[in-house]
Amino acid sequence: MHDHLKGGALTETTFFILLAAWEPNHGYGMMRFVERATGGRLHLGAGTLYGAIDTLVRKGWLAPCGETGRRRTYRITEAGREAARAELARLRKLVQTARGIMEGETLL
Repeated sequence: MHDHLKGGALTETTFFILLAAWEPNHGYGMMRFVERATGGRLHLGAGTLYGAIDTLVRKGWLAPCGETGRRRTYRITEAGREAARAELARLRKLVQTARGIMEGETLL
């Protein structure tokens, strides 16, 4: 995963995991959130999800915030919110540029 704060784009998986943890959520809840948010287009297996969660915790973008039985709950941190907001701004700019080109308003 690229460090978005240094200019790299987030992967789609990372972006949706951060969104899934905007409110405290556990792994299975995150998997369901991602599937619903993408209309089933993006499906995360447990290995992919928990590997990504571990990476995001190490980056300081997610933090564990509780445990219920076998379920560990995570929440997005302020640094994670900043990364998600920066990605949203990047995506908006991408769409704006593409729209301008496709509608004949902008030629680069």
